[in-house]
Amino acid sequence: MDYDYGYTKSRFFKAMMTGVFAGLITTLISFVYDLVYRDSTGFPLPQIINVSSLIFIINLLFWGLGFVYYFLLKASRMGDILFIVLVALLTVFFAWRSAGVIRSVHPEMVTQFRTLLIGLIIIIGGCAAILMPLLYHNRQFQKHVI
Repeated sequence: MDYDYGYTKSRFFKAMMTGVFAGLITTLISFVYDLVYRDSTGFPLPQIINVSSLIFIINLLFWGLGFVYYFLLKASRMGDILFIVLVALLTVFFAWRSAGVIRSVHPEMVTQFRTLLIGLIIIIGGCAAILMPLLYHNRQFQKHVI
């Protein structure tokens, strides 16, 4: 059933709900990556990157990205491109900074943690750069989901 109450949704509402939905999709993709990575490597340190931290951090991050996306759309006609470039630059920066993280005294665990963290950063950044503009401008998404 499609309920149409005779009003159009604001750009702010659409950007925020797109961020929330993209966050849910990204959380699921991150779960799969985390599960496969831990299963294949036997990485034993779940204190920082675990199910609850992935849920909380990714969804809060994408909620904030909804704000950023809205303000870039409002500020410029090229808001989509600015958002993609901004997210891509932030993803590269955080992946680069994560290459120096030391999580353990064991070199093998340090390497495994860095690989897990950098993989999650790339997944989050890639999903944000692709899903936010794609879903925001998709009429079927707006009609059936938002």
